[in-house]
Amino acid sequence: MSFPRPRHLAFVALLLAFSIVLPAGQLVTGEMPTNLLPHPLKFAVLLPDGYESSQAAFPLVFMLHGGDGDNGFLKRTQPMIKREWAAGTLPKVVAVTPDAQRSFYMDYKDGTQKWETLILGPFLDYLRKTYRLIDGPKGTYLLGISMGGMGAVRMGMKYPNRIGGIAALEPGLDPVLRWKDELPRYRFFRPQELFETIFGKPFDAAYWEANNPATIANNNPDRIRSSGIAIYMDVGTEDAFGLNEATEFMHQILWKNNIKHEYRLIYGADHLGRTLPPRTAEGLRFLGRVINPPPPDPVAEQLHKTLAPQREKAEKEPWH
Repeated sequence: MSFPRPRHLAFVALLLAFSIVLPAGQLVTGEMPTNLLPHPLKFAVLLPDGYESSQAAFPLVFMLHGGDGDNGFLKRTQPMIKREWAAGTLPKVVAVTPDAQRSFYMDYKDGTQKWETLILGPFLDYLRKTYRLIDGPKGTYLLGISMGGMGAVRMGMKYPNRIGGIAALEPGLDPVLRWKDELPRYRFFRPQELFETIFGKPFDAAYWEANNPATIANNNPDRIRSSGIAIYMDVGTEDAFGLNEATEFMHQILWKNNIKHEYRLIYGADHLGRTLPPRTAEGLRFLGRVINPPPPDPVAEQLHKTLAPQREKAEKEPWH
């Protein structure tokens, strides 16, 4: 899928008029005019310390808020991001949070709101023009919580060649591949009106399935595998919305299709509460390891070399 680009110089000039010069290490909010929404896109951006004095380009991390959030999510996670910078577990990045309301980060079926197209199209272009960012998938990462986790997984599965890695905490997924298998208990916290606003009225099951992360991954495993996108998911065993079942289902889809990923089922953790901040920090650290990979491990490499002949022989032996 290709994303629309500004067609007129006047539109580009309007974007540049809303550019913001940010003091390094401080968070500033802004708005970007767009014809993909009924209103301007609100957002917040955080630049790392030393940004102004450096000539380096930085990776971009989208910090995607949950269903009851807004671009203030970045302000709440700012201290955590700075702690990971100080600890060296997260390289210096530019972080951004768009205010996506309760959109599922979706392009609405009726075309009135195109959040996914905006975020990975004109908004990403705007950020790259305004700040010194690394271009391409090695410079673009997503971390999301709940609805934001769902958005991160869906965009990662749909556009794995555009995104270097995702960290999805308690993502708002569904444990089915087809809409006809969706049970009321999987969506009791999402009113039918919301589904119809996003997926059409009457509800379009085919459009839902085309945007269901598990279905996308199950239908396109080769493309996702070959992209090398790094995937991290977590969820608590006591998730109040039952998203442990859905995240486990997504894990099994990835596992069955041999799509590499890291998955954590956190014993005793719920959807909110004291476990969420350290889990969010773990998501940031995962992205840190993807952005700045650890050096080769000679001990592990030697183990693989030693076992390779035995594995090859075992794979050729008949099963009985």
